[in-house]
This record gives sequence, C-alpha cells and structure tokens, in this order.
Amino acid sequence: QVQLVESGGGLVQAGGSLRLSCVVSGRTFSSYAMGWFRQAPGKEREFVGILWRGGSLSYVESVKGRFTISRDNAKNTVYLQMNSLKAEDTAVYYCAALKDGNHLKWDEYNYWGQGTQVTVSS
Repeated sequence: QVQLVESGGGLVQAGGSLRLSCVVSGRTFSSYAMGWFRQAPGKEREFVGILWRGGSLSYVESVKGRFTISRDNAKNTVYLQMNSLKAEDTAVYYCAALKDGNHLKWDEYNYWGQGTQVTVSS
C-alpha cells in the first residue's frame, strides 16, 4: 500500500510561484512513476507532468517552462514547482503513483493523494 499526502497549495497572484509537495509513504516510491494532475471546477482531470522512474520528465505543453517536477529520495517527497502562475492554473492539484500504463490517463494510476487547492488571482 502507498499513501500520498499533498501540501503547499494556496492563493497566489498571477505571476507568482508555489511549490507543492507530495510525501509518499508505505513503499519506496522509486518503484513508481510519480505524476501530477489537476482538476478545475467543471473540467476533467488533466495531466500536468510526470517524473519517470529513470528520472526523465514529461509535461503538458501548457506548463512547459513554468512547472518543474523534482524529488527528494531521502524525504520520500516529490515536488511540483510552479512559476509564472496564471489564472488558468487554478485547480485542485493531485499527485499520483503509476506502476504501469498510460501516464496520460488518470484512471491508470494506482494511488492518489487527497489534492491541494491552488488559486491564482488575476
């Protein structure tokens, strides 16, 4: 069993930054690719980015150059650094663990955190 707990959300002005954290417990998260998703009101859950087991990264086009995923193995934590935030980034952000499958499809992921709200004011 794997437990994921996100934190770091909040209210920020457009152009500002936030760093989200996702603490992973239960099993070493090096066995999983770690993804980030977001869901805005009335919209479907959207893939944001993923840190693959080998360390490579993939992002959705809309956040490239602004968001960065990283991890701290000693702390069993994955981070989502978000810079140059825009109003359209407002959503609940989730981290999720993927063993195998299509990383773009949220229902392929094995474990999810509870989500953290990010609100960007324009």
